[in-house]
Amino acid sequence: MTTGDCKSGRDYETRIQVAACLSRNGTLPSRFRRCYASAMHSSATQTGLRVLISHDQIQKRVAEIGAQITRDYVGQTIVFVGVLKGASIFLSDLARQVELDATFDFISVSSYGSGVRSSGEVRLVKDVDNSLEGKNVIIVEDILDTGLTLSFLLKQFLNHKPKSLKIAALLDKISRRITDVRGDYVGFEIPDEFVVGYGLDYAERYRNLPEVCVLPPELQ
Repeated sequence: MTTGDCKSGRDYETRIQVAACLSRNGTLPSRFRRCYASAMHSSATQTGLRVLISHDQIQKRVAEIGAQITRDYVGQTIVFVGVLKGASIFLSDLARQVELDATFDFISVSSYGSGVRSSGEVRLVKDVDNSLEGKNVIIVEDILDTGLTLSFLLKQFLNHKPKSLKIAALLDKISRRITDVRGDYVGFEIPDEFVVGYGLDYAERYRNLPEVCVLPPELQ
């Protein structure tokens, strides 16, 4: 098997094995990693995207955040609340790095529509399914941008009377912040560029890319 075989799709059996490994535990044996990364990088660059944060960089940082959360809440239980849809991949990877008793819930808000700039108006689409009263809650978000969405969510969550409330965000575009919101667990600070991949989208595209990539203006 060669990297070229994976890129061209000739090695069908290998791709099936890769998919099986990912579905079981989210990790790949070392013999598959280079092939997988090369194939995914090729898919990003072929669509005209520039890789900003590699898959390996993301996985390393997510593991570090998971270890920090484990230390901060040792002996306690936590509830991860993912903000749909963008945070779903980050939440999945992060939760597997946390060595604590944890449960999931999800919330959905709307502010972007199909554009590249926030409308500034945030509305609740889906609330959590279970009570958060008296629980340690970590809001899991894909990106901290203007802070409008997180400000809205913090008010919503405080109404649930949690024991503690913190924010985990994969990305922080701090230069665009217009509200006083800060992440407690932040993966990467990034410049003011529109990014996609690893759960982030443009008009629902690109979520499945394993890296965080910059979407050039001509594709917006």
